[in-house]
Amino acid sequence: QVQLVESGGGLVQAGGSLRLSCAASGGSFGPVAMGWFRQAPGGARDVVATIVYDSSVKYYTPSVRGRFAISRYNANDTMYLQMNFLKPEDTAVYYCASDVDVWSWPYRTRGSWGQGIQVTVSS
Repeated sequence: QVQLVESGGGLVQAGGSLRLSCAASGGSFGPVAMGWFRQAPGGARDVVATIVYDSSVKYYTPSVRGRFAISRYNANDTMYLQMNFLKPEDTAVYYCASDVDVWSWPYRTRGSWGQGIQVTVSS
C-alpha cells in the first residue's frame, strides 16, 4: 500500500488558518476516494472531509462546513485541507487516509493511514 505523509500542522490562535498537506510516498493515491480524519485526546478517530477521485463529490462533517476545504491534485498525488476560522475544538491529531469507502456510513478507509499530524488551536 502507498505510504501517506502529512505536513502543515502546528499551533495557531483561534480564528487563524492552517493548510494540511498529504503526499503519497512510494506509490500513487490511485483512482480512489481520499479523506481527512481527526482524533482528539480521549476521543474516536472521526471523519472530517472526503473527496472522490475526480473531486466532483466532497463531504464535510457539519462542524467544519464553511470553514474547511478539501482538495486534491492527482497529477502529483497530493491532497490538502485548508482550515480557516479555526476553533479550540478543532484541536486534534489529523490523519489523511486513502481508499475511503464513501458509499457506506461511517466512512472508513480500506487503504492506508498517514502517521498523523498535530493541530492545536489556542483560545
